[in-house]
Formats: sequence, structure tokens, C-alpha cells
Amino acid sequence: MGNFNQDRFQQQVSFLRRQFLQDGDLPFTDVLSEQIVSQALTASKVVWNDSIYPPRVTLWVFLSQVLSADHSCRAAVARLLTHRLSQGQSECSPETGAYCQARKRLPEEFFSDVAQETGQALDKSAQSDWLWKNRRVYLFDGSTVTMPDTPENQNAYPQHDSQKPGLGFPLARVAAIFSLSCGAIINLGICRYAGKGQGELSVFRALWHFFRPGDVVLTDRLYCTWRELCTLKQRGVDSVSGLQAMRKADFRKGKRLGKEDHLVQWPRPQIRSLSWQAQKLLPEFLTVRECRIHIKQAGFRSKTIVVVTTLLDAKEFTKEDIGELYRARWNVELDLRSVKQTLQMDVLRCKTPELVRKEIWTHVLAYNLIRTIMAQAASKHGIQPRTVSFKGALQFLEEFQRLIDYQACRGGAHRMILYQQLLDCVASHRVADRPDRFEPRLLKRRPKHFAFLRKPRHVIKSEMVKGVR
Repeated sequence: MGNFNQDRFQQQVSFLRRQFLQDGDLPFTDVLSEQIVSQALTASKVVWNDSIYPPRVTLWVFLSQVLSADHSCRAAVARLLTHRLSQGQSECSPETGAYCQARKRLPEEFFSDVAQETGQALDKSAQSDWLWKNRRVYLFDGSTVTMPDTPENQNAYPQHDSQKPGLGFPLARVAAIFSLSCGAIINLGICRYAGKGQGELSVFRALWHFFRPGDVVLTDRLYCTWRELCTLKQRGVDSVSGLQAMRKADFRKGKRLGKEDHLVQWPRPQIRSLSWQAQKLLPEFLTVRECRIHIKQAGFRSKTIVVVTTLLDAKEFTKEDIGELYRARWNVELDLRSVKQTLQMDVLRCKTPELVRKEIWTHVLAYNLIRTIMAQAASKHGIQPRTVSFKGALQFLEEFQRLIDYQACRGGAHRMILYQQLLDCVASHRVADRPDRFEPRLLKRRPKHFAFLRKPRHVIKSEMVKGVR
């Protein structure tokens, strides 16, 4: 890369970092560094020339597209055009073809590397008082997303098999590792909705290499299997999850630690996915701890929950500590809601599988950058990041970015004042602490009375032309 292009690259990355408060004396300003972007470009072997859509500009336009309520490419190009005019640059074409081609040229690895490195950098920078007993806790769960009904998407991510051809949308499963301390997405897996090796457990096994000794993994009861608990324990990683329905806890057996709290040994089952030689290397028994938690709050569906964990020290980790930690598992549902509903990732717009995956990773990057701003606001005001409203942070960032862009030409002092004002606004919108809140699972607003599409669209249109409908 020549000196001219290197200077242009640094200017472009600096602009991108300013948009998400990644310069100055603020904390967490190394989350989206120039090194992360340049390493991702080098690793993906991206070759680019000085044009309207270099990688940084393409990434910024893509980020603005997923952060905006209007996800169309036309609106994204319009934002770039108005930005260039406001900076005294020549106007670009309002057509979307060049932008779409630029997104195709950038490899998927570039988007995934930047998104993962950003989330991991934020998690590593988490303050000690944000951790649980000085240990990092990670949440894992999955969900599904839909995408345009194109032949390419249907081939890569088929629709649900209960739907007739032409009536459903391609369906993909996404499963992610979230940080309990700051809410960042550390890593993410994408696969088909159904099929062998396409379940959440398979994605979990593909991602568990990320966990390090001393970490704690907090999951629901789907992941409470002998293989998962044993493999993580061998890596020095502890687990906390609900007891699977097929297992029954008998507190009359095992080593008693307290009332409805004991240690018990689970014998090694036959694991069909492992060879006989691999199974012989595993221990014959796994010692786990079972705690029965009673829920006395009126309105809650569950009245008792049996929590299984490999945190065996009852003095360091009391039964109440385990119960409170398992209750924090609900945060992963809120995080998935923030990604899918607040950032509108539940319905994707790209028409090819590769672009769909790039769109998902861009959503992850946008989510992590918003979490970074929330962490900056929490650090400044001495509060927990989980108490800050994600929706409020997104709304204020969207409005302040216009002023940040304008203040860039007035110097760093004015920009830092604007940063501080933005962080004050973000911190002022707190999530209410309502741990005992409950609501009926019913909808008040009635849906529109339209019939469902029970035949392919082209068949219905043909019938309309013939006057059948």
C-alpha cells in the first residue's frame, strides 16, 4: 500500500472511529483500533484503490445501513452522498450498483474478524467490578433469522420443512456467545435451521474453543449434557445451567452441602458421536453440584428450578449465589432481542448467502460498538453497563453522529465536549430494575384480517389475471 493510500486509509479509519467515540481520552478507545481494521484487511488479502467505496467507506455505509430504521441500499447511498457534499467533496452517483459491488468485493472474513475483535476487546477491557466474583461469565443461546426468498438463499438456508415450496422464507440459525459483564457479542455461529450437525449444540461445540480457564458458561438446560459439562471442565471452564427434563435430582443421594444442595456423580453415558477410543479417554464419572431453587414470586411460571453447576465449593459459591447467577441468564434473551428487534436483524435484506452472512456480521459489529458507548457512559458515571438502555443509546448515537461529523472540522476540544454530552445522555436513560416484574403472554393489538398466502405468488397472480380470484 503506497504512502498516499496509507494516509487516506488512516484518515478513513479515524473518521469511522470518531463516529463511535473511539478517539480522545475516553475509556475503551482501543476497541475499534486502526490495527484491528488493518489486520482484518491484511488477513483477508483485500486489495483496494482510492475510489468512492474503499473498505472503510463501504464498512461505514454498511454500518449506517443496519443502524438506520430504513435498511435500503438507496437510503445508505443517500447518506454517503450528503456526507460527501457536507465535507466539500465531489458528489457520488445516487445509484446503488457501485455500493453493492463494493460489498461483494469485501470478503466475509473481513466483517467477521472486525466484529469479533471488537467484541473481544471490549470484554477484555471490562472493569473488575463488572465481573461476577472476579470471574468472566459468558452467556450462550441461539435464535433464527429470515431472508429474501431467492433460489441462492433457499439452497443455502432452506425454509422450514413444514411449509410448501414458494410459501416460506429461507431460515438460518444464529447462536452467539455474549459477555455477561458488558453485553458484547464475543463470537457467533451461522448454520441451517435443520439437519444433522445444524443444532445449537453443534454450534456451541464449534465455538467453545474461545473459553479460557477460569471462565464460567451460563446456559439453559439444553446444554446440560454430560459431554458439554465434562469437556468444559477439562478445559478449566465451569458451567451453570438448568437440569434437563430427562434427568431427575434426588437430594437423598450424594454428598450433602446444605438443604437441597448436594454433590453427585454422573456416570459417563454412551456418546454416539465419539469413537470408542475417544470415549475411553473421558472419565467414568463426572462430579456435579445440584441446587434446587424455589421461586416464591407470584405470577412466575416456574416454581422450582434445579440448577446444575461444576462450581463445587459451597463456601465460595453459596446456593444463593448460584441462584442469582442463573437468574442473570435471562440477559441473553434481552441481548438477542436488542440484536434482532432493536437493530432489526430478524428480517435480513441481502439476496445471496454470502451477503447475508456479511449483513449478520455487520449487525454484530454495530451492536458491539453501541455496547462500547454504553460501557463508556457506565464507566464515567460509575454504574453497571447492564443498567443502561440499549435503545436509548442507539437513539442518541443516531442523532449525535450528525453533530460529530460537523464538529470534526472544528478541532478535538469541541468534539470531546460533544462526546461527554452524548455519554451523559446515554447514562441518563437507565433500565428500570424490576426483577419481580411479570406480564401476561397475550397480545392486545389485533392483527389485520388478511388471509395467508397458501399458494406461490406467481400462481395467485395467474389466477387473478384469469379472473379466478
